[in-house]
Amino acid sequence: MEEGHHHAHHHHHHVAEAAESASLRGIYLVSITLNLAFVFVEAGIGLWKGSLGLLSDAGHNLSDVFSLVLALIAFRLASTHSTKRFTYGYRKGSILISLLNAVILLVAVGAILVESFHKLFNPQALDGKAVAWTAGIGILINGLTAFLLMKHQKHDINTRGAFLHMAADTLVSVGVVISGIVIAMTGWTVIDPVIGICIALVILVSTWKLLAESVRMSMDAVPEDIDAEAVKQKMESTAGVSSVHHLHIWPISTTETALTAHVVVQPASDPETAVREIKRELRGMGILHATLETETKDHPCTDGEDGCHGADGH
Repeated sequence: MEEGHHHAHHHHHHVAEAAESASLRGIYLVSITLNLAFVFVEAGIGLWKGSLGLLSDAGHNLSDVFSLVLALIAFRLASTHSTKRFTYGYRKGSILISLLNAVILLVAVGAILVESFHKLFNPQALDGKAVAWTAGIGILINGLTAFLLMKHQKHDINTRGAFLHMAADTLVSVGVVISGIVIAMTGWTVIDPVIGICIALVILVSTWKLLAESVRMSMDAVPEDIDAEAVKQKMESTAGVSSVHHLHIWPISTTETALTAHVVVQPASDPETAVREIKRELRGMGILHATLETETKDHPCTDGEDGCHGADGH
């Protein structure tokens, strides 16, 4: 009965996961289409009005489209199946893409800072209505994209990177509109670069966190949302388990985590029952791939010993 309930729960989990994946894939495709269309509109208005600012911003928005495409590729890589050479599929590629996305964000921040300091020392008049209207469209497009990604960004570092790109562009567009209004009312042109610098610093804080987490994940560190000590305590509190050692936790992709460990089982306990219960607890903590070796105090295991009992969690 319990086994049937577990199977039904596991099936329900996979159905919910598939629906979530389909939803996120659709969001990426809609976001890429909207932002690519905006790039063409902005570049067209820039050419029509002879605005270098609008043309450079169109180029920047094109880098955001590239970021969304990368995030979509990472999303696809994270769901690839294993091969003889790549036993986890290409899932690790999603972590490398998150690292690339963080670097692109840093470059974008650098570009905003360079442009802002250039304007600070070389004040330029804004191209009035055309710039303000285009920035307004940018707020709608980028804001909508950021809103669509917001719900999903907590669970995947690549979606978080794409969300930060779009949120950053929304802030930049808001900054342009505010600058235009202030300059129109006061003639104080210095407000444009000042707002640009403030926005760049805000983006930099979030980007730095994204970069740090991407680097840690690429080095197989324990994912940020998992407490290794809490995992060990939960495993050791399982009925029939004396202790846990040789515990390793690492990310397979930006959304999946693996674990290996040696579990010391009490002499009177059934190792298979203990392992089954541990895996159930681990699934509740977001660890779906667990490989456990069981041993007793009377017969401790060492890595590679034939007498150890293994249990794969795939």
